[in-house]
Amino acid sequence: MGILTFSLNVTLDGCVDHQEGIADGETHAFFTRLMDENGVMLWGRTSYEMMEGYWPAVARGDVTALPAVREWAAKLEIKPKYVVSSTRMDFPWTNSHHIGGDLRLGVQKLKDATPAGVLLGSGKLATELDRLDLIDEYLFLIHPRIAGHGPTLYQSGLSSTRRLALLSAKPLNNGAVAMHYRRERG
Repeated sequence: MGILTFSLNVTLDGCVDHQEGIADGETHAFFTRLMDENGVMLWGRTSYEMMEGYWPAVARGDVTALPAVREWAAKLEIKPKYVVSSTRMDFPWTNSHHIGGDLRLGVQKLKDATPAGVLLGSGKLATELDRLDLIDEYLFLIHPRIAGHGPTLYQSGLSSTRRLALLSAKPLNNGAVAMHYRRERG
């Protein structure tokens, strides 16, 4: 069985607005390596729709981009992408698949079928999966910024505190720090 890792860009004050992070070559290279280390991507519908509207054009070369950004886009294009949605069933982006119905069952099946691991990149979906006790690890890229606005990580709350064990902390040259934690259980 593979593990489910929740990974996201977040500012020091917890903002997860994708426009607030440092979007340079180093950041994209970091997430490309992370994507390479996992078997599939998992998103909620909103995150998927934001991604599908931009990244395929970058992968095709229709958008000017740094080499590391283009590499991320090209690898994302072929990566298996799973989308949780109760309102949309059709996901035409290359190698995209729908997860509907019972959330716990659908995501657990995906974890069981993916020994290389599942990489989750949606904040709202992460809250729901955390409530269902399905997240095994957290890898946040903490950006040296204070946004002063939301949305924020786990904005709608959890029923209890999650205890985490630090696996690694790696500073990037741009000032961001990759913080990798495993969920402590029991």
